[in-house]
Amino acid sequence: MEFYEVIQKRRTYREFTSEDVAQEVLDRILHAGLQAPTNDHLRNWEFVVLHTQQEKENALQFVKEWAEKQSETKLQGGATSAQKMYAYAMPRQYTMLASCPYVILPFFKAAPGVFAPTSVSSLNSFAAIWCAIENLFLAITAEGLGYSIRIPVGEEGKQVAQVLGAPEGWVLPCYIGIGHPAPSPALEQNLYTPADKTHFGRW
Repeated sequence: MEFYEVIQKRRTYREFTSEDVAQEVLDRILHAGLQAPTNDHLRNWEFVVLHTQQEKENALQFVKEWAEKQSETKLQGGATSAQKMYAYAMPRQYTMLASCPYVILPFFKAAPGVFAPTSVSSLNSFAAIWCAIENLFLAITAEGLGYSIRIPVGEEGKQVAQVLGAPEGWVLPCYIGIGHPAPSPALEQNLYTPADKTHFGRW
């Protein structure tokens, strides 16, 4: 797949088939993540990979609890594309991960002050993990697969880290499900061009 085709086809999915993903494909995806830019050549990233149902139930128990508390959003006429996306996505926050053959939990070693930056390097570890995550997304797409993503809410990330035995100071920025996308509704996308978002010289 050509690079710009990968960019164009990359998107979040929330419905997956039961078809498995080969180990060698998973290895290529993880290797792509490790090739992302990093601060000080540290690559202070560790990936926890969930595959069995028991592993997923253990790590995703807090997502399941959160999802069960969500009520169906009733859309009125004239709903925006963002509202339609929200209404579709929220009830699937658990199933879009649990139904995937693999779930990757990317952890990063947080630098002091990462969430209250005081120096030029405070945000390096946070920026670097998202570079790694984007590489994972692109590799997943290049393999002809799809992914789902969830950002932990409240204390959820800390709870998952504790359940999985992550060392102190390691942070979970998101969950990533990997699998073969199943047919799902074609939701409206907001499309932009560089002319819409680019300013030269000043705002």
